[in-house]
Amino acid sequence: MVNFRQILGQKGESIAAIYLKNKGYSIVKTNYRCNWGEIDLIARDGNVLIFVEVKTRTNNNFGGPTAAVDLRKQQQISKVAHHYLVTHHKDDIDARFDVVSILAPKDKKTEIQHITNAFDFCIS
Repeated sequence: MVNFRQILGQKGESIAAIYLKNKGYSIVKTNYRCNWGEIDLIARDGNVLIFVEVKTRTNNNFGGPTAAVDLRKQQQISKVAHHYLVTHHKDDIDARFDVVSILAPKDKKTEIQHITNAFDFCIS
């Protein structure tokens, strides 16, 4: 059974993918999963591979969407990205981590914030 958070997350990922395509990025993969976790979007901007974490909220009551991308989440995303790079033989390519924050309150305009190079590769 799909709950509200999952539906909101899927909606946010769709919005983020369209937003990135409109900026000229190409979407390589959505919802890449491995034993370490998941990366919402993998995109390409020229020769750079971008691992994108999408955070969607309906309000800022708990610090806004980007507050959820803490060090633990960054480490998890880094592990998944490393897995992707190694298993797809792309460990010699330029890569970065972006965060797309989507604030989608009911009955109000959706706000999108794209943070490029949001954090560095970090594995504990």
